[in-house]
Amino acid sequence: MKRWLRLLAAAAALALAPTAAHAHLVDTRLGDFYSGALHPLTDLQQVLPWMALAVLAAFQGAQRARWIILVFPLALAVGGVASLYVPLPAFAPFLGLALVAVTGLAVAAAARLPLGVLLAIAVVMGLLHGAQNGAAMVATTDRVLFLSGMTAIGYGVITLATGSAIAFLHGAAWRPIALRAGGSWVAAVGIMVLGLNLVRPVAG
Repeated sequence: MKRWLRLLAAAAALALAPTAAHAHLVDTRLGDFYSGALHPLTDLQQVLPWMALAVLAAFQGAQRARWIILVFPLALAVGGVASLYVPLPAFAPFLGLALVAVTGLAVAAAARLPLGVLLAIAVVMGLLHGAQNGAAMVATTDRVLFLSGMTAIGYGVITLATGSAIAFLHGAAWRPIALRAGGSWVAAVGIMVLGLNLVRPVAG
C-alpha cells in the first residue's frame, strides 16, 4: 500500500512539475461545452485539490459539505467570467500549488475547520481554477458554452467526490486513516512542486 502511494505521489509530482508548456484548449471536436468540461480534468494541479477539497468537506460532515457543493461551482463560474476582463496574476501558479499543499495538509490532519474557513478555501480555489480555465479560451471559443461546461463538470466532480467520501467514511476504522494518508501524499506533492517552482527562477 505504501509503495503504491509512493509511486502515485511520484507520478503526480512529475505531472505537476514545471514545464515549458502553456495552457491549451482541449479540442474534443464535440463543441465548446465539452471542451470546457474536459479542460479542468487534463490538469492534475486542479484535479488533485478538487479531490482533496471533497474529502476535506466530507470530514466536516454532510451538513457543512453541502455548502461546498453550492459554493465551489459558483466560484468556478465567477472566476471564468473574470478571466475575460482581468488577466491572471503572475503568482497564480504558486497559489494553485499552495492550494494543493494546504488542502492536502488539512485532509491529513482531518482538520475540523470553521465553516467560513472551509468556504474561503473553496472560493479561492474556484476563482483561481475558473480563471485559469477561462484564460485557455481562444478567440473562436463560444465563451458561454465553454464556461457552462467547466461549471457543470466542477459541480459534478465535487458533488460525486464529496458524496463518495462521506459514504466511504461510514465504515471500518481504517477508512479515515486511508483518506488522511492520501491527503498527506497530496500535501507532499504540492509542497515538493511548489519548492521546485520557487527554486527554478533562482537556478536559472
